[in-house]
Amino acid sequence: QVQLVESGGGLVQPGGSLRLSCVASGSIFSIHTMGWFRQAPGKQRELVATIPSGGSTTYADSVKGRFTISRDNAENTVYLEMNSLKPGDTAVYYCSAFLRTSTGWNNYWGQGTQVTVSS
Repeated sequence: QVQLVESGGGLVQPGGSLRLSCVASGSIFSIHTMGWFRQAPGKQRELVATIPSGGSTTYADSVKGRFTISRDNAENTVYLEMNSLKPGDTAVYYCSAFLRTSTGWNNYWGQGTQVTVSS
């Protein structure tokens, strides 16, 4: 059984910062790509940022220069540092991991953490 658990969401004023964390646990053989997605009310889930195990990061244009994704492979953890937050960043943020277990490679999701940017 694999679990992804996010933390760090909350309410922040425009221009503020938050740091999200996501820990993957369970019978994991290896993790290839980890990432963050978000879904605002009435909108589809969209990619925020991804970080593969050995390659370069990717970001949505809307967050470039403001958000930074990083990971700690030893701890199976991915982070999202969010700066200069805007009301448009308000959404539920989901962690994703493409990883290998005894049954092969599959993509897993966390339960989501709410980020609200408002004055």
